[in-house]
Amino acid sequence: MDTGQVITFTGSDKTIVVIVGVVALVALAISFVLRAGVLAAGKGSPRMQEISEAVQEGAAAYLGRQFRTLGIFVVVVFALLFVLPANSTGERIGRSIFFLVGAGFSAAIGYTGMWLATRANVRVAAAANGEGRERAMQIAFRTGGSVGLATTGLGLLGASVVVLVYVAEAPKVLEGFGFGAAMLAMFMRVGGGIFTKAADVGADLVGKVEQGIPEDDPRNAATIADNVGDNVGDCAGMAADLFESYAVTLVASLILGSAAFGTKGLIFPLIVPAIGVLTAIIGVYITRARASESGLATINRSFYISALISAVLCAVAAFVYLPTTFDGLGVAAVQGLPGNPAVIAFVSVIIGIVLAAVILWLTGYYTDTNKKPTQEVAKTSLTGAATVILSGISVGFESAVYTALVIGAAVYGAFLLSGSLFVALFCIALAGCGLLTTVGVIVAMDTFGPISDNAQGVAEMSGEVSEEGAQILTDLDAVGNTTKAITKGIAIATAVLAATALFGSYSNAIGDALASAGGAALDAAAGMSSFISDIVSPNTLVGVLIGAAVVFLFSGLAVNAVSRAAGAVVNEVRRQFRDIPGIMEGTNKPEYGKVVDIVTRDSLRELATPGLLAVFAPIAVGFGLGTGPLAGYLAGAIGTGTLMAVFLANSGGSWDNAKKLVEDGHYGGKGSEAHSATVIGDTVGDPFKDTAGPAINPLIKVMNLVSVLIAPAIVTLTVGDGANDAVRIIISLVAVLVIIAAIVVSKRRASVLTG
Repeated sequence: MDTGQVITFTGSDKTIVVIVGVVALVALAISFVLRAGVLAAGKGSPRMQEISEAVQEGAAAYLGRQFRTLGIFVVVVFALLFVLPANSTGERIGRSIFFLVGAGFSAAIGYTGMWLATRANVRVAAAANGEGRERAMQIAFRTGGSVGLATTGLGLLGASVVVLVYVAEAPKVLEGFGFGAAMLAMFMRVGGGIFTKAADVGADLVGKVEQGIPEDDPRNAATIADNVGDNVGDCAGMAADLFESYAVTLVASLILGSAAFGTKGLIFPLIVPAIGVLTAIIGVYITRARASESGLATINRSFYISALISAVLCAVAAFVYLPTTFDGLGVAAVQGLPGNPAVIAFVSVIIGIVLAAVILWLTGYYTDTNKKPTQEVAKTSLTGAATVILSGISVGFESAVYTALVIGAAVYGAFLLSGSLFVALFCIALAGCGLLTTVGVIVAMDTFGPISDNAQGVAEMSGEVSEEGAQILTDLDAVGNTTKAITKGIAIATAVLAATALFGSYSNAIGDALASAGGAALDAAAGMSSFISDIVSPNTLVGVLIGAAVVFLFSGLAVNAVSRAAGAVVNEVRRQFRDIPGIMEGTNKPEYGKVVDIVTRDSLRELATPGLLAVFAPIAVGFGLGTGPLAGYLAGAIGTGTLMAVFLANSGGSWDNAKKLVEDGHYGGKGSEAHSATVIGDTVGDPFKDTAGPAINPLIKVMNLVSVLIAPAIVTLTVGDGANDAVRIIISLVAVLVIIAAIVVSKRRASVLTG
């Protein structure tokens, strides 16, 4: 919204932005140093290297095909962004170009995460076999640290370049940057999630349940595809997801910061994540396992230390850079407001940092093998698969409530820091920036999981790791399951904070567009008043229901896609056991490539429908029902998406670790009826925690960004001289038809095996 503030840069302002850019480059340099250290580690035996190379080949082939598929969407959206309203030609061009940059950075982060993880797995297995737990854990965590610093480095570099070049137009140009990052991340999350869980479910159901062989037994044709999936789903998908969280939160912060704090509000949100880069470097290097503590305790300690350092440095930055009165900001809209901007900004950042720490503890409590909830889920395996599933669902429901309350408290606490709507929304965005000071360590924690899982797979398939080394890898894998659940919880928190801030940006866009459409007689305040009256109308409830329904439909499409692809994997693995003699005796090898090909083709074919739903649903609601119902739509999607994402992630994480407990010898151990029950629970949880749940994070932000981008066009066609109901309704109907066609095609689609 227009605050009467002209954004201009002084020499010192430019210097700060340049320093932020340099910090981003330092992050990329340290990322390269960590990468070199990982690659210098021993690679184990020739057999272990052979297995690792097969995983590398499959992952690279999948991502290559995925990027070629997504290239079509990127080109189309790039062209459409030129059509949307903009204040100037330069802004329109910059928005489209940086859409490509955001998409490219997101793809690069995803590919980097996959590339390094597929090379770290064999090194972690070799270290566990010959050098012990501490060295194996260090390699796995520093691999994640390399990806984490690349994530923060590219995100910060992109934002600082846009601010330096575009200055006042930077927030609008960054909308394109954030949208590109979010759209690619959503597609990679959905596609990678379908791939990994189709292979995992198929491998478990035939291998463990039907044939009674271990998880990564080389006689199972789906094992290579399963290990490939860990990398394209958890590494590539999650790295891209957290990158877009980083980018979108910066976008929201800069949009609202420039409105509330003027020039300083445009720069301070860059300073906070720059501090996060420095503390992430510290966090990665101080992560050293102690003999007397669990791997999770080691990782948590590093997280808390880096978070504390971030809090101290952010306090220094706030009190040094920001004035002590709102009059000192020079922004007309906040002149005379009570309060200290430096204190308000600092407390906002602290709220975000504390939120990350609380979610880390809360998620760990519900999914850790050493905590009561997951132990209770494992205990229910004594009475069968049904009770395992019911108890896991209960854990997911309960944890979702507490997590949502914690996130809601953080949002409301930040909102209460100021009586001004401008400043309150900026406080929420700054809380998101505070949470993102920990993102480097968060990515390291997430990547740690699939690397440990893959390392265990390499060890088991090669048969060349000692019993002690195998136990080390099993323990690290269990830790990885919990860290993955934790990072999913933190990711949904960033999604809520970013989406709430973007919701404020959406209202700003509506207010500006209404003022512009109404001419001199309708100022921005009157425009916002009209917008607010629209929000409280009964039509808005319709938008809320549709937004909530879209989250359910999106989740259903993702889980159903896994079900269809997993069915194809089950049939293929069964066929190979039946038709290829000597597989069970180990005298003949299964055809791994056929399973990889099935899940590759199925996952790439299935990812289009959820993606089209995310982009076209807000278009249909906005142009068809108006700006108020679209606001309701976003509110419904944010609220329902938060609960759904946490429920899916934590129930799945609890089922997975319950299985680990039984496999460690509890309640009958491997091969028992209890073990079969937990395997079935885990196969239900796999698409929950690794496909549908994580994909909701970028879904929420994609829908919010689409709404911000189309808001001026909706207003133009609704009020003023440009009003045209016919065009507005046609656009809405076309969007609805696209969604219906995509869903119908998805429902009728047969698996590649039988189609």
